[in-house]
Amino acid sequence: MKHLILAINPGSTSTKLAVYKDEELVSEFKINHETEEIMKYKHIIDQYKFREQIILDFLNKEHIDLSTFSAIVGRGGMLKPIESGTYEVNDLMIQDMMEAKRGEHASNLGCILARNLGKPYGIPAYVVDPVAVDEMDDHYRYSGFPELQRRSLFHALNHKAVARKRAKDLGKKYEDLNLIIAHLGGGISVASHKKGKVIDVNNALDGDGPMSPERSGSVPMGPLYNMCFSGKYTLEEIKRKNYGKGGLVAYLGTNDGKEIQDRIKNGDEKAKFIHEVMCYQIAKEIGIQATVLEGRVDEIILTGGLAYDKLLVEIVTPRVQFIAPVVVYAGENEMESLALGALRVLTKEEKPKQYI
Repeated sequence: MKHLILAINPGSTSTKLAVYKDEELVSEFKINHETEEIMKYKHIIDQYKFREQIILDFLNKEHIDLSTFSAIVGRGGMLKPIESGTYEVNDLMIQDMMEAKRGEHASNLGCILARNLGKPYGIPAYVVDPVAVDEMDDHYRYSGFPELQRRSLFHALNHKAVARKRAKDLGKKYEDLNLIIAHLGGGISVASHKKGKVIDVNNALDGDGPMSPERSGSVPMGPLYNMCFSGKYTLEEIKRKNYGKGGLVAYLGTNDGKEIQDRIKNGDEKAKFIHEVMCYQIAKEIGIQATVLEGRVDEIILTGGLAYDKLLVEIVTPRVQFIAPVVVYAGENEMESLALGALRVLTKEEKPKQYI
């Protein structure tokens, strides 16, 4: 019996959907959202109906009856720290995502959409390798403020998928490799993968690591707290400068990588310079992670949508290839990884984990 699976991946600047019949991709869809379109929603949860309608329109266009799915799987959001794996969506998970106690991110909608769409038909809902996957060594949790602990929040789904894919291509086990993986997208996460575990990674959501198309990354703290208490900005405005309106979009007015590449090709010197700054920061973060692995790095992998940017790869690679060979797995394996995670449960290859 073939299993029909709907995968839902709400990202900060896009909504991606895919239908799989077991391991076979049947149909897929992606829509990119303009910053202004997303910014009109005060909270992530307010985007629910907007995102749900995109899914229903896609299924209607593809003439797929929602009731025919064996499972619906969503990208996991800002849950409590949990181990890697496939989780059944339960009431506690929904509650945590509705309240967004650990922070707001578009991926918070993944489990809510999956559960609500499938519930009328008794279709099980799952999430796979949420952004809250936490395998960090305790040494790396500490900051200089006892009140502030570093958190593991990153693109775990694609990191894990690419790591396993690369290991398979090499004829090795993921658990036998030391890798530095840089996911380059709307947000950027650079992680140390040591023998199958992510032992250190920048917080890709709220102010750590390189700037990205829409996030500020790390910024100087002195000027930041002066800005916070200047009376010129609300807390919400400061948050948006960090997430949503930071990085490339703050400097160049767009988070569209292709548009920025076109501007560079057409001689836009400011776009060229800011793009180079982002590339420098990515390379610097890779260097930081190399120290975490004590220089024993098998490979550096560049992945995510921005890895299609040949100029970015050409700038980053020479700065870091002294550490280890650089390979590129452009794009994301997230949709396939979501579907396969659900399929493993449906075929009883593995049991779904419980969120508690």
